[in-house]
Amino acid sequence: MWGRNVYDSISKFLQFQLTVNVVAVIVAFTGACITQDSPLKAVQMLWVNLIMDTFASLALATEPPTEALLLRKPYGRNKPLISRTMMKNILGHAVYQLTLIFTLLFVGEKLGQTRCSAHQRL
Repeated sequence: MWGRNVYDSISKFLQFQLTVNVVAVIVAFTGACITQDSPLKAVQMLWVNLIMDTFASLALATEPPTEALLLRKPYGRNKPLISRTMMKNILGHAVYQLTLIFTLLFVGEKLGQTRCSAHQRL
């Protein structure tokens, strides 16, 4: 029961970490290529990594095992650690986060100005 719980926790941790790191690298690289300046400086990247590592490790360490874990079949030795479903989840979440971040990065100023000008008319 504990072994299956640890395996599941490590899988969740990897999924979370890979999503965050893929998004951070793409934002830093693409932002640097398009704006000639990285939207995330080195210290900001370190803070993102520190905060995300902390939350992920807390989730990894605090989930207790349940009896339901024993009802499923054990994973085989040759089963990949990152399954096809996990890869789909990572890519799906990354696309969602990148859409939101790039919208704020490239269109956010216009959205803010439109909102402010509407309030000034009132």
